[in-house]
Amino acid sequence: MLRKLLLLLMPCIIFMTRRSKAAAAPSASKTLIWGPGLETNVVLPARFFFIQTVDSTGRNFTTSPGEKTFEVKITSPTDPYARIWIQILDRNDGSFLVRYRMYASYTDLHVQILLKDKLVGKSPYVLRGAVYHESCDCPEPSGALWEKNMHCPASFSQIESDLSVFPSVDPDHNTHEILKRFGKRHSLCHYTIKNNQVYIKTHGEHVGFRIFMDAFLLSLTRKVKLPDIEFFVNLGDWPLEKRRASEKPSPIFSWCGSNDTQDIVMPTYDLTESVLETMGRVSLDMMSVQGHTGPVWEQKISKAFWRGRDSRKERLELVKLARTNPDMLDAALTNFFFFKHDESLYGPLVKHVSFFDFFKYKHQINVDGTVAAYRLPYLLAGDSVVFKHDSIYYEHFYKQLQPWVHYIPYKADLSDLMEKIQWARDHDEEAKRIALAGQQFARTHLMGDSIFCYYFKLFQKYAELQVTEPKVRDGMELVEQPKDELFPCYCARKKVRDEL
Repeated sequence: MLRKLLLLLMPCIIFMTRRSKAAAAPSASKTLIWGPGLETNVVLPARFFFIQTVDSTGRNFTTSPGEKTFEVKITSPTDPYARIWIQILDRNDGSFLVRYRMYASYTDLHVQILLKDKLVGKSPYVLRGAVYHESCDCPEPSGALWEKNMHCPASFSQIESDLSVFPSVDPDHNTHEILKRFGKRHSLCHYTIKNNQVYIKTHGEHVGFRIFMDAFLLSLTRKVKLPDIEFFVNLGDWPLEKRRASEKPSPIFSWCGSNDTQDIVMPTYDLTESVLETMGRVSLDMMSVQGHTGPVWEQKISKAFWRGRDSRKERLELVKLARTNPDMLDAALTNFFFFKHDESLYGPLVKHVSFFDFFKYKHQINVDGTVAAYRLPYLLAGDSVVFKHDSIYYEHFYKQLQPWVHYIPYKADLSDLMEKIQWARDHDEEAKRIALAGQQFARTHLMGDSIFCYYFKLFQKYAELQVTEPKVRDGMELVEQPKDELFPCYCARKKVRDEL
């Protein structure tokens, strides 16, 4: 009887399956395309845009339709041999991040997104006029227009907080005071930006990290005209200016802040370099992570994971916790430098693991190193849930993060970490929601366009506080823009200014 019933129902089952497959197929006309990489005036080292796969019923895909689903072609009608490197990153949630790096400037760039030879969305998208590549020295004269083109937010809470302690800034006074207080014991860069040219004088023994700041300032001044500004950058890990109510603080720019200091915080050198070198010298950046988030949540290993060196005592304690709770936590050291290696306590050193392999695990541990752990942006961009150390240190975006929304907090001494990991194991769906919220935060606030906006707004607001004229001081040298003799660009903006 059952066999006869199945035979009778079989045509219906086949028909419904075929309808289901048809409905689940990506639709070229309904799939959504958007992002800054489709706008002429959003100049970035690597431009990017997004594809959200949609089926014929208008429903968004929430899983990957296959990494080879879409094809992207970018051409210029004025140059049949356009040098543009394109990558399509499957984010495994039904969406794709498309990034491309131009090695020359072009006119009227055409972007085609194809699905089985059908044009997707409103393809082709045409970037009208001159489309400048990263090396092109062609700054937008109007900072307000540049901010509008970049869709920069009106303000950043960390900038407002950092600058609130400085009612005014006196470059003449700071030149003497900062060098007197910090110049002999710390490594500093003294910068002046005058007429959109960058000048520098270094102080201290270890000034190699100036390369990150030099490179970013040159990149930013190629894109927009900065106000004249004079400032000091701390090249060390630790912020310098202590919070002393009885003293007038000196404005020092640092890559990290802390609760007991009042340095002006910038995006870290690591995040800054990853923006500049996306599709270049670095393999780990905010875009590449999005294409390497590991298995889907249900297939990830239900265990917390950490690898790193011994740059803080709590990291040693983390490894000891892992040795007593191996079913819940996999944590191991890759290098000893600060402490003595006691294998009986901390186990053997392990080999480095590809950062992308971290995301095989559902739970990621972020624990401080010498200062804040600079890997946090990349951990958030994955789709594992992040456990964040309660820390006195912070990066430029921490004020925007919310515990239990974007990450799971745990105490500075690690005393409740195992309890929090157990909570995540017992509340898997809630942990997944936190992971996705953290991921969405990173996608929204920590991409390259946001980093450029942050630096520009910081320099703009700081320049407004200056009460004396920034100067090119004795001993400063010009940081020259790199020459691009192979693919020089023609800047239409400079031609207009020359004619005026």
